[in-house]
Amino acid sequence: MAGLGLGMEIHIKEIPVSYAKSQEVLDDIWQTMTPKVVIHFGIAPGAKGITLEQTGKNLCYKDRDVSGLCPDHHCCIEGGPERLDSIIDMRSLSKHLKSMGLDVIYSRDAGRYLCDFVYYYSLYRGRGKAALIHVPASGSLASPERLVPQLQTIIQAVLRQLDHPVHATSGYK
Repeated sequence: MAGLGLGMEIHIKEIPVSYAKSQEVLDDIWQTMTPKVVIHFGIAPGAKGITLEQTGKNLCYKDRDVSGLCPDHHCCIEGGPERLDSIIDMRSLSKHLKSMGLDVIYSRDAGRYLCDFVYYYSLYRGRGKAALIHVPASGSLASPERLVPQLQTIIQAVLRQLDHPVHATSGYK
């Protein structure tokens, strides 16, 4: 992918809208690729901007996936923490990106469906080294001409923050 930096290896994986299958894909990513960070993209109908999600939630997954299933006990990781935050400071990142004129929104609620489920699982497996970016499903920002350059800038900012963390404590062991 042009413009993200030299020596950067990027892998793109489509994650099925299935609780069980998404965990299989994420297990494969975290076990075989040892990524510096995993950046997830999800579609957010009705969103007015690109949403940078800080937190993944473990509980209350009651909506069925494409297979008609819900996760066991309606949770992502049985016995896992109620919520997990990314080591990436999405609040400061969103402030910085807004000051550059990008259409970004900071959020701590990824929606309690597959995106949130995938994000929590990835945060858990990757010890916080994950990000979730929700993009609008429609509207002028959803056009590739506007969306792609903004996502490129956001990804670069995430990678810079990983190299120069804003805060030293993340809560992960």
